[in-house]
Amino acid sequence: MKIQQIVLRHFRNYKELEWNLTPGVNVLMGANAQGKTNLLEAIGYCSTGRSHRTSYDRECIQIGETDAFIRIVYNGDDGRQERANTVEMHLRRNGTKSAALNRVPVQKINDLFGCIQTVLFSPEDLALIKEGPAKRRKFMDMEICQVDKVYLHALQQYHILLRQRNQLLKNSSCQEEMQDLISVYDEQFASFACRLIKRRRAFIDRLAWWAPAICDQISGHQEKMEFRYEMNVSEDEGLILKKLRDHLEQDLRMGTTTVGPHRDDIGIEMNGMDVRTYGSQGQKRTAALSMKLAEMEMMGEETGQSPILLLDDVMSELDENRQRYLVQSIEKHQTIITCTGVEDSIRKMDQARIFRVVTGRVES
Repeated sequence: MKIQQIVLRHFRNYKELEWNLTPGVNVLMGANAQGKTNLLEAIGYCSTGRSHRTSYDRECIQIGETDAFIRIVYNGDDGRQERANTVEMHLRRNGTKSAALNRVPVQKINDLFGCIQTVLFSPEDLALIKEGPAKRRKFMDMEICQVDKVYLHALQQYHILLRQRNQLLKNSSCQEEMQDLISVYDEQFASFACRLIKRRRAFIDRLAWWAPAICDQISGHQEKMEFRYEMNVSEDEGLILKKLRDHLEQDLRMGTTTVGPHRDDIGIEMNGMDVRTYGSQGQKRTAALSMKLAEMEMMGEETGQSPILLLDDVMSELDENRQRYLVQSIEKHQTIITCTGVEDSIRKMDQARIFRVVTGRVES
C-alpha cells in the first residue's frame, strides 16, 4: 500500500497543501511546531476516522475558518488495486464531519477503517508499556479493527451495551426491578464479549510469535520476551453470563460493570520479569518497538498489503542498535519519518527523500 498524494485545506497550520510522496522513505525535517506531526495526523484521519492527538475535531480547523478538508490518494501494492483510490474527510467547526471513499460518501466514519492501513510509532508509545491496561487494550483494538470489520462492529456494540448497563447500575433505585432489567442486557453483553475475547486471543497468539523474534534481534539476543492474554473472564459465553450474574450485587454497589473484556490486559515479560512494572527504560523501549514492528508484520500477513509506517520523532529516542534494526525493517514499506535533524542511519538509506517543513509548507 502506498500513498501518492496528500491534499490539505485549512487543516492545522496548513492553509493549502498538495504534497506528492515517494513510494519509499519520506523524511519530514524541520524545527518544532512547523507542522510535521500534523501531516501524520491527517493520514490518521483518513485511516481511522479520528485524530490520535485530540478528541475535538474543531482543534484541527484553522482559526477563522469554518471547515477543514483532507484528501489522500493511494493505491495497493499487491496488484489488487491497480487504479488510484481517494479518501476525503471534511471537518466542520460545528462538530460534524463527513467522509467519502472514491468520491462516494460513507455512511459511517468507521467505514474508513482498513482502507489505508497504517502503523504509527511515536515517543508516546512508551505509554504502551508504562501506563495502565487501557493503553494496551487500545493497541489491540486499533490493530484488529483495521483488518477485521466484524470485530469493529462487535466492539462498537459491546461498548454501547456497556454504557447502557453502567447507566442502569448507577441509576438503580429498586435493586430487584433493576436485576430483572439488567439480565435482559446480559445475554447480548455476554455474546459480544465472547466474540471480542476470542479475536483478541488470536491476536495475542500472533503477537507472541512475532514480537519475541523481533526483540531478540533488537537486543542482540540478550532479551527473551513473552506475552500472555490476561483475561478478566473466560471466553466461554455461558461462563461470562454466570460471572455477570455472580457479580451483579457488587456491580450495583459500585455502579459499574466489573466483568468483561473492557478490563483485559496484555502481560509482557522480559527474561521472566514483568517489564510493565520492573523493566528498565531501555527494556520498555525495546518492548514497545518490538510490539509496533510486530503489528506491522501481522497487518501485512493478514491483508496481503504492506502497511504504511508513520514514525513521529522516534529516531532520537532510540540507540544505535535499535535505529539500525528499525531502518532495516522499514525498507519494504512506505515510511514517513518526522525529525528535527536527519540521523546518520537515515542518510545511509538509498530510498530516503528529505522534505523540509517550514510553517505549514513542505519543500523538496
